[in-house]
Order: sequence, then structure tokens, then C-alpha cells
Amino acid sequence: MAAPGTLTTPRAPVDQFRVGLMLAVGSAFAFGMSGPLGKSLMVAGWSPTAAVTARLAGGALLMAVFATVARPGWVREAAAHWRTVAAYGAVPIAGAQLFYYNAVSHLSVGVALLLEYTAPLLVVAWVWASTRRRPSRLTLAGVALAVAGIVLVLGLVDSDGFASAHINLTGVGWGMAAAVCAACYFVMSERVSTGEEDSGSVHPITLAAAGLAVGGALTALLGALGVMPMTFTANDTVIAGWTTSWVVPVVALGLIPTAIAYTLGIMGIARLRPRFASLVGLAEVLFAVLAAWVLLGESITTVQAIGGAVVLAGLVLARQADRNDARDAAGRDLVAEAMWPETPGGKHPGADSVGSS
Repeated sequence: MAAPGTLTTPRAPVDQFRVGLMLAVGSAFAFGMSGPLGKSLMVAGWSPTAAVTARLAGGALLMAVFATVARPGWVREAAAHWRTVAAYGAVPIAGAQLFYYNAVSHLSVGVALLLEYTAPLLVVAWVWASTRRRPSRLTLAGVALAVAGIVLVLGLVDSDGFASAHINLTGVGWGMAAAVCAACYFVMSERVSTGEEDSGSVHPITLAAAGLAVGGALTALLGALGVMPMTFTANDTVIAGWTTSWVVPVVALGLIPTAIAYTLGIMGIARLRPRFASLVGLAEVLFAVLAAWVLLGESITTVQAIGGAVVLAGLVLARQADRNDARDAAGRDLVAEAMWPETPGGKHPGADSVGSS
């Protein structure tokens, strides 16, 4: 009979994957509430910068309280990894949300989020550029399929062809900027630990709490300096046909799609790696469209729905193929080798601590 350790060892990666999958799906569900809640504030007169600042500030406050209880030394840990915290707070948190909310102010929630979630294609491009390894034909076919779907979602083609198509280029520009920041989120989140005690990576609770604080401070600074318009109102908001105080969506924004979503997302990505996690994250598009329909009464056309399905199919194809592209013949993880180094020696700090799908 095999030794007890022999029976439990093979299950460890499987358990890590299952836990990571549940965390990633929960994060996608929570993130899906962001657009509808934020747009309810913008309809009431808030500027995108004000909505993002309120969201990040509320999330930072809630996460700081939670982190102080769950991980008392989080402030010292954040200071020790200040480069990672600063980069994470500025790009995947402040940048992604600020650009996404500006996109939502010009486009529907579903279209804006679908543009942002072309981020997996950018992850493929990042691995290609960083490792000098050309993606497989299957990966490139998935990219082409996703681009074709985006053409349908944006309404670039109608019954009269391209000539009569109308598109809000400002909204598209904001959405694609958000996609760049979202790609950084998937790549950078692999650098944290799975939550176990180790000395080489940042704990997810620490990164979420400190990153939200940095992101909130940055967006507030941009508004205070007049770089981005900052407008708050005390007008009532309308959510799911119910008129309520602006306080309700602000508190909900800080709690659900911010404090909860980022914590679950960071923990999930650390176990799944960015390739599969970015694929699971696509569920946020579906959750957001459903939430926008329920909370705001937004709907999409039949052509947009078909286009959305084509985009998701293309992204699934590209990401699945990229799981093989990202490993070399020796089985080394080239995504991990493409990370931005934090230590002078360039060693990927979380490479030995994260799980694998």
C-alpha cells in the first residue's frame, strides 16, 4: 500500500485549481456589478473620475479594516514591496477603472466591458514579444475570430456596409486603454502568493488593500489637479427602477466590485496563472450585461449579441491554445519568465509559490 503522502501529493494541484476557479468566478461576478453601479452615479450627474474615486476610496477603507484584522503586518509588507504596490495601484486598479468608467460614459456597459476584455489578446501579444515565440495558428485564429466579433459588437457593419456605420471613437479609445491596464492586471497578479506564508511574494490581502489605497489617492489627485474632471452630486440614483440615495451605490461599489472582487481575483489568479484566469474572467462580461439589464434596463441588439458570442469564442480559442504556446519544450513557464522583475537579480518573486492549472 502506498504511503499516505503519496496519496495526497497528486491532489494538491487539483485542489489549488478548484479553489482558484471558484475564487476567479466569484471575482468575475463581483466585478460585473461595477459598470451598472458606476453608471447609475454618472446618470445622476457624477463624473467618471468622481465615481472611480468614490469606488476606490470606499474599497480601500473597507480593505484596510479587513487587512488590519486578518493580516496585522500588511502595512510593513506593503512598504517592503512598494514598487509592486505602486505599479499595481496605478495601472491595473486606477488606470483600468478610470478608463473603463470613461468608456461607460460613452458606450453601453456591455460594449465597454467587452472592449476591456480584449485584454487576453494583449496577454498573448505580451508573451509573444517577451519570449520571441510566435503563437500557434490556433491562437492567431482565435485572435482573428475575436476581432471579427468586435466589428459586430461595435456596429461597424450594418445592412449598408461600413459606409453608414456610426461609432463613438472616444468611447472605443477609453475601452482599449482599459484593456491595456486589464492585461497588466492578469500579468502582475501572478506575482503574489497563494496566501501561504512565504518570504518572496506579496500576500493578496496586502496587495489589494495597499493597491486600492494607491489607486484611490491617484485618481483623487488627478481630479484635484484638474487633469480629469471631478464632479460629485447629491442627486438620487435609480437602480432597478428604485430611486435611492447616492450613498447606496457608493457603498455597494466600495464593497462588492472593489474590496471583494480584487481580493478574490488576486487570490484566484495566484492559483490559476494569468492564462486561464483571464479566460475565466471573461465571465465578467456576461455578469455585467445581465446586471446592466436588471439594474439599468440596458439591452443589446441581436447583432451585438452574436458579435459578443463570437468574441468570447475567439478569446476562448486563443487562450486555450496559448496555454500550450506559453510553455517551451522543457516545460518551463514562459509567462512567468516574462514578468517584470522586482528584485535586483531579476528572479520572479512568486514563481515558486503560486499554483498551476
